[in-house]
Amino acid sequence: MKKISIMVPCYNEEENVVPMSRALVEQMEALPQYDYEILFIDNCSQDRTRELLRQICAENPKIRAILNSKNFGQFNSPYYGMCQTTGDCTLCVCCDFQDPVEMIPKFLEEWEKGYKIVIGIKTSSKESKLMYFLRSIYYKMVRKMSKVEQIEHFTGFGLYDKSFIEVLRNLDDPTPFLRGIVAELGPKIKQVEYEQAKRRAGKTSNNFFTLYDAAMLSFTSYTKIGMRLASFLGILMSGGSALGALVCLILKLLDGGLFQSGTAAILLAILFVGGLQLFFLGFLGEYIMTINARVMKRPLVIEEERINFD
Repeated sequence: MKKISIMVPCYNEEENVVPMSRALVEQMEALPQYDYEILFIDNCSQDRTRELLRQICAENPKIRAILNSKNFGQFNSPYYGMCQTTGDCTLCVCCDFQDPVEMIPKFLEEWEKGYKIVIGIKTSSKESKLMYFLRSIYYKMVRKMSKVEQIEHFTGFGLYDKSFIEVLRNLDDPTPFLRGIVAELGPKIKQVEYEQAKRRAGKTSNNFFTLYDAAMLSFTSYTKIGMRLASFLGILMSGGSALGALVCLILKLLDGGLFQSGTAAILLAILFVGGLQLFFLGFLGEYIMTINARVMKRPLVIEEERINFD
């Protein structure tokens, strides 16, 4: 009998964790041809999520939990959870019900056909239309700039064969970006379309800084556009400045009184060039910080407690 693992990352999901566990158990019990395990990995929640997880695990030995000692971020914790599963395949599902659990049978059906990775692709969303629009622009930008064919509107929701889970275990990447890794290394990917639902309850932990962090990680991991843009603009501006200086010199020699002195234009030019330099220094810093995190080889997470593990 094949074993299906379902990994659910959570952070401050006290209103969702119990209904999610019940929904997943209901889905799997409707598929008696499979054995299953459900693994919740908690990223140091500050509400009652951990207390509820202990209760859930006490009631069902097939439900396991890993409790992190601290919040290790939106990428490390789910990636680590995937690497701790033991099934023939692993399904990743968010705890807020935005990933429809009803798609699990469809994912398994495609997996049985031979696909090693089956992923959900959002074709529409019940979230903010503005956010969906901005995400669409972001995905298209990264796809255009990346050396790897990126997958639009893919959040990580999907099924991964144990052979690919083994690839993830062996990557030894302290700052993993699963969406990029799937696009770069994923074999035989099947895409299944769905509409993203609203959060069932609770408040999202995503904010400007977490979304910015995700964007920068994807840019610095899979694109060279930032550094190339800096190089091209530097060449363009220096070439234009040299040409302008030559034109000014010729005009000054032809008519010494042609130009009037003024500080405003000089200040504006200095501010413009200085701002451009600071922008690209910051962009370069993002690359350096990503390199630094990878070189330090820190652990993905540090566990505080494991529940229902042998």
